Amino acid sequence: MITIPTIETSRLRLTALNERHFDDYAAMLADPDSTRWIGDGLPLDRTNAWRSLAMLIGHWQLRGYGMWALELKATGEFIGRAGLLHPEGWPDVEMGWMLKPDHRHHGYATEAGTAVLDYAWEHLHMQRVISLVRVGNDASDRVAERLGGEHIEDIHFFGSENHVFAYYPPHRQSRRAIA
Repeated sequence: MITIPTIETSRLRLTALNERHFDDYAAMLADPDSTRWIGDGLPLDRTNAWRSLAMLIGHWQLRGYGMWALELKATGEFIGRAGLLHPEGWPDVEMGWMLKPDHRHHGYATEAGTAVLDYAWEHLHMQRVISLVRVGNDASDRVAERLGGEHIEDIHFFGSENHVFAYYPPHRQSRRAIA
């Protein structure tokens, strides 16, 4: 069984998702404003929120990386999730994030994303990570750009049009450096 590392930033703790997060996680996924840009865009009931949580935890066992719960260091409050995913059928390893509504627009997604990318480069030695951002999700476009994402293409995926942002390790700043 893999041990999921804990990462701390100046304001956040990225820690293993587990059952103690479930009520807050389920409430976040039941909120249409939280889910409108994720998956099929529809909110999830508790049963499907549980399945989502189980999938994210299981992803660590299958791939050796996954999503973390985001907690405020000062209070321990669960504020969202962020991390790396590569489920069957995905075009590449994806970095994603989701924050509870009250915690958006405070720089938490960028702070968590920076820590996730550092982990991808330093511990997993990945050569590229992408973010799929549904067209129209301007806030996530801005987060991807702040994280150094390069908008490389648009694709139809999971029933919608998506911007694909690519991130590369510091020694390979763009896809042009790979060619």
